[in-house]
Amino acid sequence: MKRLILLSSLLLAACSAQPDQSANKMIVVGEEPAAPPENAPAMPPTTPPRPAANVAVPDREIVSEGPIDPKSAQGAGQVVQTYFALVEAKKFAEAKKLWGSAASLAPDLSAFREYHAEVYKPGDTEGAAGSIYVTVPVKAYGETTKGEKFEEPQVVTLRRVNDVDGSTAEQRRWHIAKIDTPPPTH
Repeated sequence: MKRLILLSSLLLAACSAQPDQSANKMIVVGEEPAAPPENAPAMPPTTPPRPAANVAVPDREIVSEGPIDPKSAQGAGQVVQTYFALVEAKKFAEAKKLWGSAASLAPDLSAFREYHAEVYKPGDTEGAAGSIYVTVPVKAYGETTKGEKFEEPQVVTLRRVNDVDGSTAEQRRWHIAKIDTPPPTH
């Protein structure tokens, strides 16, 4: 009989216990939480959960952080990034070396107080007469030495020789062949 009374007391106590309100809390990211009712007990502050490390950011392409094949289109993109980093640092002679045999076509960028570029995803590689070409879109912007601001799209074309007998390591590296400013779209 004592056991039955004890069991009944425990069940009654369990049924009348208040549920843990913190477990029922819903966290909505990006919205302000609703104000608690005036008679609600003070709750300790909570920290919203962190997103998982592998959650993709919408509208952005995830680029591999692994090694990049220097012969790939992404390798050509790195050459363009290096070129514009050297230009931004005003290391024009070093930047001109990335033009290879087309160095005489390299623009004189010394007339700019500031020169920056956003380098975008390279296009697909295309082969022609023993060479491979790739284009890399860029948005160049900055300020001239006269104080004029500018912003213009550009397309950088890079070339490298295919891995053919008799080609040198230098010929098999990506080199800038030309930089075009496309005509404005109407």
